[in-house]
Amino acid sequence: MVSKISSGVTISVEVFYQPSYSNPINHEYMFAYRITIENSNHFTIKLLNRHWYIFDSSSEYKEVEGEGVVGQQPIIKPGERFQYSSGCNLRTEIGKMQGTYTMENLQNKTQFKVQIPAFEMIVPDKLN
Repeated sequence: MVSKISSGVTISVEVFYQPSYSNPINHEYMFAYRITIENSNHFTIKLLNRHWYIFDSSSEYKEVEGEGVVGQQPIIKPGERFQYSSGCNLRTEIGKMQGTYTMENLQNKTQFKVQIPAFEMIVPDKLN
């Protein structure tokens, strides 16, 4: 697991290779990830948008932007956490993701960015 604290918000990421949804012969590798967002601020926040940078070992690069996460724009009170799971498919056995969330301080209606730490997606036997 990797974690990063920025602007009073901790983002933690766990990654899981999904062999039953992967097809190495066709260069399809599926990974799931679970993200936990913890609000250590004294104010309530709302996750508005996500912006992902996705890289794989063949130097392919993608950017993904969108509203909320998994169809939600969660509101997270001080001291609370929100957790969700999603996935990413790659054309190679090794990749990396990182990005940002745009949050809103619901107390004063200002927006701020929170860093999503870089995390690796690696087929388990690839580095043996």
